[in-house]
Amino acid sequence: MLDNAFYITIMFIGLSTFVGMIIKKLHRDKCLKDFAGYMVTLEEKGGKDVWGKLRVENTGIELAYPETQTDADGHLEASYIVYKFEFPNIAAFVRYHDGLSEAGKKRRLRDLDRTYHPGFFRRVKRKTQNFFKTIRDAVAEIMNLLISKAKKTSTAGGTLTSQDKYVTQMKQELIGSVGTSYEPLLERYIGHKIVLEVIKGDRIVECAGVLKDYTAEFIEVMDVDYKKSEDTPVRKADIVVLRKLGIVRHLAE
Repeated sequence: MLDNAFYITIMFIGLSTFVGMIIKKLHRDKCLKDFAGYMVTLEEKGGKDVWGKLRVENTGIELAYPETQTDADGHLEASYIVYKFEFPNIAAFVRYHDGLSEAGKKRRLRDLDRTYHPGFFRRVKRKTQNFFKTIRDAVAEIMNLLISKAKKTSTAGGTLTSQDKYVTQMKQELIGSVGTSYEPLLERYIGHKIVLEVIKGDRIVECAGVLKDYTAEFIEVMDVDYKKSEDTPVRKADIVVLRKLGIVRHLAE
């Protein structure tokens, strides 16, 4: 019996590690992925701006500088890394149109056209994704119910109870992998012009543009006349801001 419990523990450790590894490898925020490979300006709440080519991973983002830079202490720096737990310090990701290469501009225009005029498969894919997002909580509840019931049985109860840590870890990985919160109020306006209220310090700025997408953490708007501050010129841009800082307030068409 002791040997069985030992092997089952090893199995749960291996399974939970494997599931976590696969999900972390595949799951990246959709809004940030749209900006991946582009030259992007990262605005931090403290006022710091960083410009570079964006790389997105499950654990955070990296901006690769176009040229190696030397900091105040004389250190050579080639990139800037922001970890996921630091995301609350981000004010916005800004992709300025006049800073894109010709290939980047063409790629961006294709993406915008697909947003305005989604094809059949794109619409089906989104509806399918939204269906699974709406049943996510129900699935979590069913899993909890089944595991709780299994724990009460004489055969599996003791084993599952002893593996609580790994069972919980797998549930969190599987359920947490659905990174987008389904929002019916926003869903119908995907591909439409909207007005986004963005909190910038102690003021609220309105940005009109095309709602491209949203996730649990971010919201993405394209074709915005963007000003970082009162004394900076207006530039055409696409932006990604934290959901906590950006609220879709109006339909603009």
